[in-house]
Amino acid sequence: MSNTRSVLVTGATGQQGGAVVRALIARGHRVKAISRKPDSDGAKRLAAAGVEVVAGDLDDGASVAKAASGVDTIFLMGSSYEAGTEAETRQGITVANAAKAAGVGHLIYSSVADADKKTGIPHFDSKYLVEKHVAGLGIPYTISAPVAFMENTVAPRAIDGLRRGVYAAALPPARVLQQITIDDIGAFVAALAERREQVFGKRFDIAGDELSGEQQVKILSEALGRPIRYQELPIAAIRQQSEDTALMFEWFDRTGYDADIAALRRDFADVGWHSYADWARGFDWSVLDQAAG
Repeated sequence: MSNTRSVLVTGATGQQGGAVVRALIARGHRVKAISRKPDSDGAKRLAAAGVEVVAGDLDDGASVAKAASGVDTIFLMGSSYEAGTEAETRQGITVANAAKAAGVGHLIYSSVADADKKTGIPHFDSKYLVEKHVAGLGIPYTISAPVAFMENTVAPRAIDGLRRGVYAAALPPARVLQQITIDDIGAFVAALAERREQVFGKRFDIAGDELSGEQQVKILSEALGRPIRYQELPIAAIRQQSEDTALMFEWFDRTGYDADIAALRRDFADVGWHSYADWARGFDWSVLDQAAG
């Protein structure tokens, strides 16, 4: 490949970062992964797949700049679920500053769709603070901003419900929500890395499909070969667990994502976008047959 990139990936042992790694490797790019625990099982799996795993901490800019030596692109993502929103913003700013210090030619930041719309959702706002910092650094950057993950259907909290024939969410059954599979996020990021100058300074809300809970359970019933019914969860129950998540679902119900799916499929046809039905047909549902642990 004439435009082979060398990419440093953060969050590479996680769901989204792992998808980015797989897509980059599949398209012939060189991948480095920064890890606080290079001897962990996840890091060892990356190394076995051909990834160069380097030690580093997203709170330590010097270690990130060192890890970025010899790369032309950084994929930066953060998660508020582990460390909280303030830590996510702090780490994102630290890595962005390190990218500038290291002279990296392209920073791709993974935010969330509509984070730039003053949603008032804490883990959207924390990402937008990083976006604004990145945009002000004077370095080449692109924002990749995915909507809700199709994989949330099979998140640990949802698996038991599916085993009982129930798919539950805190939205009315007819409310439409945009979704994307992590494989499409990975392929999109790889496309951004390849397009480089064509996407500098741009922000993309990305989605693969939009459908309601009622439509989801029809697809799930067909994919599983057993009836799945939709259950609307009360927002109060969500709020007891997380105010942040409750605010997000209230925003989903009131406003919701508005990525231009038709334009994405036209302008980034090489991503091979998946519908929810595509994803459900391709998922390994044997996970439901395993005993709950």
